[in-house]
Amino acid sequence: MLRQRVFTALALAALFLGSVLFLSLPTLALGLAAVIGLGGWEWGRLAGWQSLAARTGFVVALALCMLGLYIYCDLGSRPARGQVQPVLGLACLWWSFALLWVKSYPASAVFWRSRLARSLMGLLVLACAWLAAVYLLSFPRGGLLLVVMVIIVAATDIGAYFAGTHFGRHKLAVRVSPAKTWEGFWGGMTCALILAIALWSGIPSQLAHVSLGAVVTVVLSTAVASVVGDLTVSMVKRESGVKDSGAMLPGHGGVLDRLDSLCSAAPVFALGLLLAGW
Repeated sequence: MLRQRVFTALALAALFLGSVLFLSLPTLALGLAAVIGLGGWEWGRLAGWQSLAARTGFVVALALCMLGLYIYCDLGSRPARGQVQPVLGLACLWWSFALLWVKSYPASAVFWRSRLARSLMGLLVLACAWLAAVYLLSFPRGGLLLVVMVIIVAATDIGAYFAGTHFGRHKLAVRVSPAKTWEGFWGGMTCALILAIALWSGIPSQLAHVSLGAVVTVVLSTAVASVVGDLTVSMVKRESGVKDSGAMLPGHGGVLDRLDSLCSAAPVFALGLLLAGW
């Protein structure tokens, strides 16, 4: 199983890096939309839509949301900060509520248990993540920034895994994800902090006004958001009675199982860069 996970992860990493390096912004945005659409197909099942027609309808609704954001934020040319920032702020506010729901689960399920509520959750989570990723690509060195965001999430996950495996004693959210521990959480934050310092040391001269404190704040906020995203999707899966969102990725489960942390990290990272003066 570990070998299968590693092979799948390497293949995904190669595909992602190749796409960022060689595809144009519109083509990459379309490719990301396709990946988000696959995640939407799996979220439709978690929301309670079991029939082919219903899940297809959910994916179509998601595609229309992404198209609406693409047009409204003018993502195809030079998106204006004043149009994108409120949407990113709304997404970050949503993840703040999601953290409260994770903390109070299963009592919190009364607010989002219905099929409609879970569907709206999925549209907000997936569409805003896509918006944030495409918006990052519009920045100078946007492809590199997107890669950095993914590395932050990966470093946090790896640090949490090894710290939790070797030192984990105190459960982080036992009703949502019994395997996660506070020791793992702090291990992930430690890795993110080390990465933040390394990133700051490599900032180009034209961005010298971005302080170490700003970089650390953005990276740690992104790392925390990635954990919240993972726990939130785990919470929805637990409420839906499934272990994995799907079986599309050998050794990893579904596409959504790989997107969960990225969906929460992307809007926080993008908004953090804006507020840091990037």
